[in-house]
Amino acid sequence: MDFGFSEDQDAIREAAGRLLDENATLVGAHLLLNENPDGFDGDLWSKLAEGGWLGIGIPEEYGGSGMGAVELAVLAEEIGRTLACIPFAQAMYLVAPAVVQHGSDAQKSALLPAIASGKKIVTAALSENGGIAPGVITAKVSGGLIQGVKSPVPDGGNADVALVAALDDTGQPGLYLVDLTGPGVEREALDATDRTRPMARLTFDGAPADALTGANGAAIKKLVDGAAILVAFEQIGLAGRALAVSSDYAKERKAFGRPIGGFQAIKHRLADMFAKIELARSNAFFGAWALASDDARLAEAAACARLTALDACQYAGEETIQIHGGIGITWIADPHLFVRRGWHLKALLGPAAIWRERLIQALPEGNS
Repeated sequence: MDFGFSEDQDAIREAAGRLLDENATLVGAHLLLNENPDGFDGDLWSKLAEGGWLGIGIPEEYGGSGMGAVELAVLAEEIGRTLACIPFAQAMYLVAPAVVQHGSDAQKSALLPAIASGKKIVTAALSENGGIAPGVITAKVSGGLIQGVKSPVPDGGNADVALVAALDDTGQPGLYLVDLTGPGVEREALDATDRTRPMARLTFDGAPADALTGANGAAIKKLVDGAAILVAFEQIGLAGRALAVSSDYAKERKAFGRPIGGFQAIKHRLADMFAKIELARSNAFFGAWALASDDARLAEAAACARLTALDACQYAGEETIQIHGGIGITWIADPHLFVRRGWHLKALLGPAAIWRERLIQALPEGNS
């Protein structure tokens, strides 16, 4: 199998990277963190919509470009690399795939063009107390109305529609579309670690819920596995940028009359960062292939990608602070941006302990 990218995919990376480099800077992230309580870069979101980037994984008949998982992974890595402050992950890794795979014609026509055009912000409300569906679902739907609490929900304060995991009258898990601007919905902003990716608690008290047919427990697990692979690419982009920033700083910062990058201790830190990133990249490549080809090893590939990307992302953030020294822990410096975004990406789909268990479950008998 070929884990390399095609010329077209490299062209997508170059075009997306150029747009994001021009509009999603670290200076801009600092400004949003300080001045925008919503943490949402509306101008960048509009430009991505105008360029067709929000429809990259949506079929052409619904306003998208009809590309696949690999192209979406390429875009995810660029978004991670630039620390773009946009509500992208939940919409593109969870909501759009769920509607494409399980939505009715009416649901697809109503929601997918609005996602692709950027006219509606959508999110996925799967988490309950930090766990991920379907194993910890307590929200319930009866008679088309949902009751329950979802927290934390990324972009829950900004979103128009949420994809919600809930149990039906028989206790079976499913996915439902809920209008967050309608009745029976209460939102509460949470104090997010990364305020450029805000979180909220959503309380549903009799809110109308529109079921996605066939989105059962197995489908939810598969959806989360696909999202884990795409988030892994975003984490790899983030960790790679942290490494680049640290390397540049180590070349400029001097101690005892020479750049600190010349000291063995700093070289080892940078080398360890690189090694963890490359291991995560290898697993993410395998995951993207499994997702694009619908391979039977998707669950195993997703868990491996998630675990190694979590490790690389957290290590890169922590080491970036260490390499920057005293200034690394200050608010005006860049390192905390990487740490905050890393913790946010960890919160999206749960910590490593959850994914170690999923990996054990996914391994063939005799290999666990």
